[in-house]
Amino acid sequence: MDLPDIQNSQDRRGIEIDQVGVSNVRYPLTLPLRDNGEFHTVANLSMTVSLPHYQKGAHMSRFMIALNEHHKHFTPNSVHIVLEEILALLEAEEAFLSMTFPIFLVRKAPVTGIEGMLDYNCEFKAMLTRDGMHDKLIGVRANVASLCPCSKEISDYGAHNQRSEVRMNVRPYDGEFIWFEDLIDIGEYNASCQLYPILKRPDEKYVTERAYDHPKFVEDMVRDVAADLLAIMDEERIAWFYVSSNNYESIHNHDAFAKIERGVRGPLLTHRKEAQNELVMI
Repeated sequence: MDLPDIQNSQDRRGIEIDQVGVSNVRYPLTLPLRDNGEFHTVANLSMTVSLPHYQKGAHMSRFMIALNEHHKHFTPNSVHIVLEEILALLEAEEAFLSMTFPIFLVRKAPVTGIEGMLDYNCEFKAMLTRDGMHDKLIGVRANVASLCPCSKEISDYGAHNQRSEVRMNVRPYDGEFIWFEDLIDIGEYNASCQLYPILKRPDEKYVTERAYDHPKFVEDMVRDVAADLLAIMDEERIAWFYVSSNNYESIHNHDAFAKIERGVRGPLLTHRKEAQNELVMI
């Protein structure tokens, strides 16, 4: 049966679309881990292409066809293959893929050594153009503890603390691989104290005293994380980074926030014209 192809018909409004496609796609993801293992999770995906001004619409089913070609072993390292499929199937000039997903890592209590699983939210974004220009970002969000230096200094005893979310995004140089766990470690190491899934009384004593001995303003958190990321940048492993900390204040009805961004322009490119004008190819 010869059915009409409405999406491929002409549009006469003369307006190109930066990105069009599918979002909120839940899909299994295999993530390589630093210890040579693998972690199986579920990603929330979006896949888009740019649409020229003369084309009415994109064939949405072709995004899912491109993704399902590799359903048996879909990993961040195979994203470029999916993007190549999208470019070919949709005859597009540029393609984008973005995904967020949780990972769970084993964390031992600091004194008793009791093991438990702690969750971290991660993200991965990539783009590819028909003429070979590409870009990618990886990111993590780690929950940590912070203790206020001012409160410690002015109080006769004790100090207020809070839970904080440290967010990092980095743009690796071409060919460089950045472990999600490495970014998580940087965020946890530079906090007043990291979080643990299980704490017995000796562990609770440790984390309380650890935070008290390492007070951090939100400004301290982002500066210390940025210092570690700048060291990685000096090694020419990343070309750009963004770090922020959001401290969920325990004695205020507001949060404290700080961010630092350095390097080649971010975040991920959203249009080929920007890529041509502003991206240093990496």
